[in-house]
Amino acid sequence: MKKEVCSAAFLKAVFAEFLATLIFVFFGLGSALKWPSAMPSVLQISLAFGLAIGTMAQALGPVSGGHMNPAITLALLVGNQISLLRAVFYLVAQLVGAIAGAAILYGLAPYNARGNLAVNALNNNTTAGQAVVAEMILTFQLALCVFSSTDSRRTSPVGSPALSIGLSVTLGHLVGIYFTGCSMNPARSFGPAVIMSRFSSAHWVFWVGPIVGAATAAIIYFYLLFPHSLSLSDRVAILKGTYEPDEDWEESQEERKKTMELTAH
Repeated sequence: MKKEVCSAAFLKAVFAEFLATLIFVFFGLGSALKWPSAMPSVLQISLAFGLAIGTMAQALGPVSGGHMNPAITLALLVGNQISLLRAVFYLVAQLVGAIAGAAILYGLAPYNARGNLAVNALNNNTTAGQAVVAEMILTFQLALCVFSSTDSRRTSPVGSPALSIGLSVTLGHLVGIYFTGCSMNPARSFGPAVIMSRFSSAHWVFWVGPIVGAATAAIIYFYLLFPHSLSLSDRVAILKGTYEPDEDWEESQEERKKTMELTAH
């Protein structure tokens, strides 16, 4: 475990998660600014979030896996795809990156366009219960897309994982904006809430919904539909970050890392 943390590759991966989440949040929230001359549309915001996640997945996915989303990171932990320590470092990097991205946008945006910095909230008389279920479904489809499009075990053509995931994020926003402003990503909700000091009583929705939705997708994908044939001791070693794979498994994981262009919102 100590060896993993001290490696240059690990430190680069953590920094990549910070940088990717910062840029993703900056562009995503930036698309929702309320400019007096041109108010944003749902389509504009949806495309911006999708393009931002796809661009960062393509650019930095090979370095860290391009999670950019605590829900995706925790889901991969549940699916026994990453170590516990890596998950913790990624979560911190993502949350700090989201705060930094929101802070930069806050400093650049004129006061009359800043609004509430696109802080997530319940819209159109949506109840907290309805909102959490909506966020679960939105993130569930995103997580399934992430796992499937980056799975190196697939022999059929999968196209561009970055494009697929970007479109999945866009799809979620086209529906989710009307319910909650669309989170699908606790970091995306946390960053602007910190900068604007606006934590509503329903803020938990944007953590519980995405995390439960993504974790459910991980259980279904990695344990029911496409399980890995690993022993219990191997699974524990992966969780601890001490697993020493055989040559074939290592090559498979290296290929997965190269194509692991995720994220999160």
